[in-house]
Amino acid sequence: MSRLRAGARGERGAELIEFAFVLPILLLVAFGIIDFGFLFKEYEVVTNAAREGARLKSLGDSTGYSTADVQARVAQYIINGGLDGSLLQPVVVNAASIPVNAGGTVNASGYTVIVTYPHRFWVLAGISQMFGGSFGTANLTASSTMRSEVQAAP
Repeated sequence: MSRLRAGARGERGAELIEFAFVLPILLLVAFGIIDFGFLFKEYEVVTNAAREGARLKSLGDSTGYSTADVQARVAQYIINGGLDGSLLQPVVVNAASIPVNAGGTVNASGYTVIVTYPHRFWVLAGISQMFGGSFGTANLTASSTMRSEVQAAP
């Protein structure tokens, strides 16, 4: 019986040392989840901004919205989404031919809007720099294509 007690007394600080080894890994995983959560939130805003820009430009033939109007709408959507509008890279607006799979029809015309925004990893970048690595930024790029809408005559 005394032998069991002596063995338990010798193991007294082992749990603390094991916890000290595991804690950095658990913190890295937790902060990595937080960093990637911010990345997905920003990607959602960028995707919706591209969709909003394509929607505005698809109405442009009948309402006169220009590429500058699309860029302003995308920038405003980015800012309203809580992102820094000054980091937004130039918005690309291209004419697109959209295939239509119906007998005897021609392809529809439309527009593609491409939005690129840099995401900075805060926690993972700091940790990787301590070890000489670089895990700094990732460009989030989203595109949306919409067919031009034609308003029917009244």
